[in-house]
Amino acid sequence: MAITKVTRHNTPAFQATLASTQNITTATLTKVLFATEGYDTDGKFASNKFTPTVAGTYNFHIVLTLDDLEDAKSLSAYLYKNGSAISGAISRVTSSVTDKVSVTLNWTDISDADDYYEVYVYHNIGSTEELRTDYATVFFAYRVIT
Repeated sequence: MAITKVTRHNTPAFQATLASTQNITTATLTKVLFATEGYDTDGKFASNKFTPTVAGTYNFHIVLTLDDLEDAKSLSAYLYKNGSAISGAISRVTSSVTDKVSVTLNWTDISDADDYYEVYVYHNIGSTEELRTDYATVFFAYRVIT
């Protein structure tokens, strides 16, 4: 009796970052423009969105980094599915931070063949701030093999 080896891959999968800093206006929900792909196994990431086209369970990971936050201000990341928020994370400070501030969001979701995912950012610092490319600002996802 022959044994057949089955190879499984956690694909489709992608990883994307900013191509350059992105200005984010205060108190405005803004779509993050991930223009540089580190990898895209099946060509499913385009126009700042991930459209898996393969039904399954997916793990998502988002890190967004701004220059600084002032006392009692916050930075939020949101994962959108088909145009609606499905998860969010907030980084809030209790005193001024003059260094980089990040927010991290991890989420698992079940996708069908026509779902798509995007990332949005929000802050209430009071002025326009930059999402950073020189520190972690990344969006990646992969299908979970079950």
